[in-house]
Amino acid sequence: MEELAQLAHTAGAQVVGRVLQRIERPSPFYLGRGKLEELKAEREASGATLVIFDDELTPSQQRNLEEALKVKVIDRSALILDIFAKHARTRAGRLQVELAQHQYLLPRLVGQWSHLERLGGGIGTRGPGESQLETDRRLIRKRIQRLQKALEEVRSQRALQRQRRRATGLPVISLVGYTNAGKSTLFNALTRAGVPAEDRLFSTLDPVTRRVALSQGTVALLTDTVGFIHKLPPTLVEAFHATLEELEEATVLVHVVDITHPHARHQVQVVEKTLEGLGLAGKPRVLALNKVDRLPLAPEKVAQVIAQIGLAPDERPVLVSAVQRWGLETLLKAVEEAIHEAWESQMARMGAVHFLG
Repeated sequence: MEELAQLAHTAGAQVVGRVLQRIERPSPFYLGRGKLEELKAEREASGATLVIFDDELTPSQQRNLEEALKVKVIDRSALILDIFAKHARTRAGRLQVELAQHQYLLPRLVGQWSHLERLGGGIGTRGPGESQLETDRRLIRKRIQRLQKALEEVRSQRALQRQRRRATGLPVISLVGYTNAGKSTLFNALTRAGVPAEDRLFSTLDPVTRRVALSQGTVALLTDTVGFIHKLPPTLVEAFHATLEELEEATVLVHVVDITHPHARHQVQVVEKTLEGLGLAGKPRVLALNKVDRLPLAPEKVAQVIAQIGLAPDERPVLVSAVQRWGLETLLKAVEEAIHEAWESQMARMGAVHFLG
């Protein structure tokens, strides 16, 4: 629930109350009848104008809840889509967000326009715009097709860029991690690029690549990418395929973890599961435990925090502070070793294929 509150704050909402319920089987109102009455009372007492649910709602559940609560109701997916719409800066970013929003809206068109129109704008309606509320399925599908075509052009352009990068022979390092783990701050610390790095969720949507010198003078390309989050809407994963393709080209992934976060272990699991879903589970990686400057300095305390993350026995994490620039040389050395191991493994596979052929 704390993460949902953070997401709401990032979207520009002020959280005035919370209601929790464990349910085995969602009802037509998602909540049980008693909990719904409690929510209605709290909503009226607080004067809230928006209710956000942490799970994805069906169109009928959303409609029933809005009729019962007399305010706009959105789910976690709509909230994340709204944040992406708010933070999209480039043409490619805006195209990807708009495609995800339309794909999210399409199954919710039936019977939705009239009551959505009544409830007005604000969080959950950024992106496609109020004018879209009068469109029908045919127009939405046509818009989706145009967006997909435009994004194919973006993918082609980025494929050409990656082809040029491959021609240089330089290894590629991609930063991955949970949103707000400090990837952009680490990116700036390693490259002095000056990309926006803010203490908020999803401050980076578009990939940024810069050259970086590794520990022994080797030059590599370092890419900062969009962060992951629990319950990332499938429409976003699909729409951001052009961005996530950058990870496929990486020689090594640097998984950045906010070691101070109370749910760091869960965040690590979410990132690993997301990478697995993208077919990148076998990609070589280095684990960078960031924000170590906020930890107690006693070695046993640091070791205790690391143990709580639940790393595999063969994982050798690197402790860093992107803000204080601690541990950067150690990180670059670990990355360089991972690159050489990846190259040796690739050469061995090529030799085996040549021998078998």
